[in-house]
Amino acid sequence: MFGQLIAALKSGDRLDTAFAEFIQMVDASEWMFHEANQVICGKKKAEDVGDSLYEKDKEINHLLRSVRAGILTHLSVNPIADIPGCLALMSVAKDAERIGDYCKNVYEVGRYYEDDYSIDRYHDPLEDVRKRTGELFGAVREAFDKSSVKRAKSSIKMADRIRGECDAIEETLLRDRREVPTHVAVAYSLLARHYKRVASHLANIATSVFGRIEDLDFRKPKKSSTNETS
Repeated sequence: MFGQLIAALKSGDRLDTAFAEFIQMVDASEWMFHEANQVICGKKKAEDVGDSLYEKDKEINHLLRSVRAGILTHLSVNPIADIPGCLALMSVAKDAERIGDYCKNVYEVGRYYEDDYSIDRYHDPLEDVRKRTGELFGAVREAFDKSSVKRAKSSIKMADRIRGECDAIEETLLRDRREVPTHVAVAYSLLARHYKRVASHLANIATSVFGRIEDLDFRKPKKSSTNETS
């Protein structure tokens, strides 16, 4: 299984560093998610968060390049061994980098949208999504770090619920489009979409614990949710 390959790779010196860098990427993206949502919730001002958040995004990008370099270095001296695990690591590292990008997008909604989020029928489910997504970071990190298939599968189920809730929010906004000011609808819709993408990329990291390489980025969608992880 994929998780066994990943666990085996952790014994290599340069790959061990690459794995550690990947975990740093996940931790950094989780920090970005938290800080971006502090702005969304009005607990911090955008100007107090922006510089450090963009610096963290640059750090994630640097780590991605380092992970790729480490994998190439390893494969240059081990051209056949560990190829599946190396491909897996490269894929999930890109997922972590994309999560950082979407967390940056969440922050930018909070930065440019000046009204509050006071419409209960959108705010309440969106708040639930925010909390669930925050919890998903820890669940996925644990599943990946421990190569726990059980934890990975439960994380994917959690992500599917988040994705479904995000779709429901957007569907409600479309039905209510004549009742909601355009700029309000855009802000809620963007947040729902960004949260959904974060959850999708976290689910992809969880899938790597037990799935096949060819299945990464192509998880089977639920009834009403799309399968995008771009």
